[in-house]
Formats: sequence, C-alpha cells, structure tokens
Amino acid sequence: MTMIDILKWAFLFLALNLLVFSIYLRDKQAARHGKRRISERTLLLLALIGGSLGAAAAQQLLRHKTRKEPFRSILAAILILHGALIGALAFVPQWSFLLPQDF
Repeated sequence: MTMIDILKWAFLFLALNLLVFSIYLRDKQAARHGKRRISERTLLLLALIGGSLGAAAAQQLLRHKTRKEPFRSILAAILILHGALIGALAFVPQWSFLLPQDF
C-alpha cells in the first residue's frame, strides 16, 4: 500500500466520520425541537460502517444518547471492534490485501 493509498483511506475515514457526526448533530437538534428523529438502528449502522469515532465524538460532545441502553453499549462494542481491526491491520500488515485497492 502506497502513501497515496493511505492518504486516500485517511481522507475517506475523516469524511465519513464528519458525516456521521453531522447526522448525530441533526438528530440531536430534531430531539430538541420535537421533530422527526433518525432511528437508533440507522445511527448504529452508520457507526458500524466506519463512522464510530464520529458517533462517539457526537455522543460525548453533544451529550446525545449517553443514557440510552442498549445503544450506548452497542456503540462501545462497535468502537472496540474497529479498534481491534485497526490494530490487526497495523500489526499484521499482510492483511491489508482485504482492503479494496481501488476506489
């Protein structure tokens, strides 16, 4: 994997997490104003597909869904899963073949 590939993945990761953060912000604003909400299932799916850091940041900074169970525990499990996957890729770089090479 070249440096350009790493930068592409880093940019994609950052963009996805900013998008997820903004969706959590939108849901928090909807909650405050009594408007239509985004389902917890959708919020957790966004975290699972790679936006877990954006979701966790929104949860902490916006105080959004901090007391909701099992939402809080599922998000924590997703963060642990993502951490384990990143750790595996960092310590066993041969596994990087699992990542799509062209996007």
